[in-house]
Amino acid sequence: MTEHTMEQLTSAEVRELTGKYTYGTWRKQKGWNPIHLVDAEGCYFTDADGKKYLDFSSQLMCVTLGHKNAAIIKAIEQQARNLAYVAPGYATDVRVALSQRLLEVLPKGLDKFFFTTSGTEANEAAFKIARMATGKTKIISRYRSYHGSTMGSIAATGDPRRWAMEPAGKIPGVIFSPEVHCYKCPIQHTYPACNIACADYLEHMIENESDVAAVIVEPVVGTNGVLVPPKEYMPKLRKICDKHEVLLIADEVMTGWCRTGKWFAMDHWGVVPDILTTAKGITSAAIPLGLCATTSKVAAYFDDHYFSHGHTYEAHPLTLAPAIAAIDEMKRLNLADRAAELGAYLGLKLNELKLRHASIGDVRGLGLFWCVDLVKDRVTKAPFNTWKEKIAGKPLLVDEIAARMMANGVYLQSWMSHFVIAPPLIITREELDRGVAALDETLKLADDLVDH
Repeated sequence: MTEHTMEQLTSAEVRELTGKYTYGTWRKQKGWNPIHLVDAEGCYFTDADGKKYLDFSSQLMCVTLGHKNAAIIKAIEQQARNLAYVAPGYATDVRVALSQRLLEVLPKGLDKFFFTTSGTEANEAAFKIARMATGKTKIISRYRSYHGSTMGSIAATGDPRRWAMEPAGKIPGVIFSPEVHCYKCPIQHTYPACNIACADYLEHMIENESDVAAVIVEPVVGTNGVLVPPKEYMPKLRKICDKHEVLLIADEVMTGWCRTGKWFAMDHWGVVPDILTTAKGITSAAIPLGLCATTSKVAAYFDDHYFSHGHTYEAHPLTLAPAIAAIDEMKRLNLADRAAELGAYLGLKLNELKLRHASIGDVRGLGLFWCVDLVKDRVTKAPFNTWKEKIAGKPLLVDEIAARMMANGVYLQSWMSHFVIAPPLIITREELDRGVAALDETLKLADDLVDH
């Protein structure tokens, strides 16, 4: 095959060569022929044929400020000219500037920072810090969770994406508790009569394990269904962790940066974790950046003990500058309040869909972070597809619906038997209406398969 420059390649060739030479994540590789995208701006992205799509899930729930935010682009350009890279052992103006911005928006008390290049790396740092600072080893996670794809973070992931790494690849000391899922409680309780039994179950685990260092939770579970806990859960979990001297890690990779109508989801319950991890929206995904933030109490351990962690791109100047710009933009646009206001509107629209479509079992969300959960039977709450079907590579109903929506110019993240709706926070009501209308139109595919 002769060599081609990008200018010489057709769109069909770009798609073919992408599938031939690179891995498609979380899928079988045979037949992968992804859409060729060439541009994106605001709440839309454009393919090689010039077709525009409404980005109704912010790509991977990360383009918080929309595509091509001018302030972020300018920050990247200026930092590249000023100081593109130095090793993390040096002080830089941009590192201090971002640290000061973080003190303004993070839950009060989180004031020591380790900068990474992804959420999964932030969680790896959190696990190591927790184990070093406590002298204990075990991490409690929850079954419907996702914390990343490196060996430590995938081991702490509750969903079956970790199965391929077991048993040899599983790091020792990670155990799982029931998720908080009031629509379909894994321990078959009913809120509020349950008195938050899922938290009691987790405490029982702590009491019957020898050396639990930390509990890690997504404050609102993301990919696995936007599971919003009842208001009593997080304060109760905080008390449990304090009682047993266990650190609480909040994985806000997806829920941070105004997504849920607060700067961080933990703010909804007034709970400060010992460690908070985040990424994605911190730069509106324009540059890879992750953050592991700890309290001074956790950090104090390392004043006289060796901090045994680090990597080449920690505190990379080119990643820090756009985060400053993103925070300033979120403040300028008042995105937390905007997400709360538009989220209430989106919730009403989605619940109206539920009245019209027998295939919708549940609608849940917070801010501009929502899930539409499909079931083939509302009584049993049975999903249309299962993990075994997904891992086997069988077609999923939600993927077929999402493909129909793409044909209609709307991108929506599908997963298992639900959709994650998390548009850029700059979206308008009219654009929300368009996205919901596209879903409304395609849900007949599911309605026709409902068990009557």
